[in-house]
Amino acid sequence: MEELLRRELSLSRVQPSGHSGGGCISEGRSYDTERGRVYVKYNHKAEARVMFEGEMASLEAVRSTGTIRAPNPIKVIDQPGGGAVLVMEHLDMRSLNRHSAALGEQLADLHLHNQRLREKLDRESGIVGKGAGQAEVQPVEKFGFHTVTCCGSIPLVNDWQEDWVAFYCRQRIQRQMELLEEKSGDREARELWAQLQLKVPQFFSEMAVVPALLHGDLWGGNVAELDTGPVVFDPACFYGHAEFELAIAGMFGGFGSSFYSAYHSKMPKTPGCEKRLKLYQLFHYLNHWNHFGGGYRGSSLGTMRSLLK
Repeated sequence: MEELLRRELSLSRVQPSGHSGGGCISEGRSYDTERGRVYVKYNHKAEARVMFEGEMASLEAVRSTGTIRAPNPIKVIDQPGGGAVLVMEHLDMRSLNRHSAALGEQLADLHLHNQRLREKLDRESGIVGKGAGQAEVQPVEKFGFHTVTCCGSIPLVNDWQEDWVAFYCRQRIQRQMELLEEKSGDREARELWAQLQLKVPQFFSEMAVVPALLHGDLWGGNVAELDTGPVVFDPACFYGHAEFELAIAGMFGGFGSSFYSAYHSKMPKTPGCEKRLKLYQLFHYLNHWNHFGGGYRGSSLGTMRSLLK
């Protein structure tokens, strides 16, 4: 690994720092270099480059908003023996504690960033001599993302769509159902989804969903804090409904009341949000079923039954 990093990053000194880590999908290790300490995630699977390129694009997208701290990605590199590595800045992170409320506030700012760009564009379009085409950054008007990202190791379908309900049903839930079918098939899951997809539009009656940049996989294991404030990592970004973000956060814990209070002070709850939260949790239960097996079958089917009541 040291030789690979020296060659690809034009470094002369690369030494393991003793810091290591990782999760269910990839492993990681930090290295000291003459340009500072870097963190290297590595995965030996064939799909690793796609996964890491999506993560790099996601980190860049979050950082570009200036709302919440995320590691600075440096480069995706192919490994000679197969797989790839993602090199990023090393951050001395610790578990989220005293910056929980700040995380809530900054996450809300991330979700509001695109809407604020739209509002700024609307204001400037009324100023004589400054047309819409002169805005520095154009807001995103559709749902999706400019590249493939992965939630875990499963690639997400991020093709741009104008309609959020169609995007979520087809490119999130239906894709997970297709993966289940490829592996083994589950008759009850098929039947429940056939009924539920007809009902989904009712959960969005009389509401307009504004595309928001989402972290995409915001659970307690993907947030931390520095002395200066909160930090997020391992994103699977796309532009979607802001409410989607809180689905997995509530499934696996790690977020206290101060986080939610701070978030909702900027992003108030809207009617029907509890039902939609279950709908968004369904994606994560299905995604875990596809990743880790039938232990998540009961949660997946139970969520669909609950949504059909």
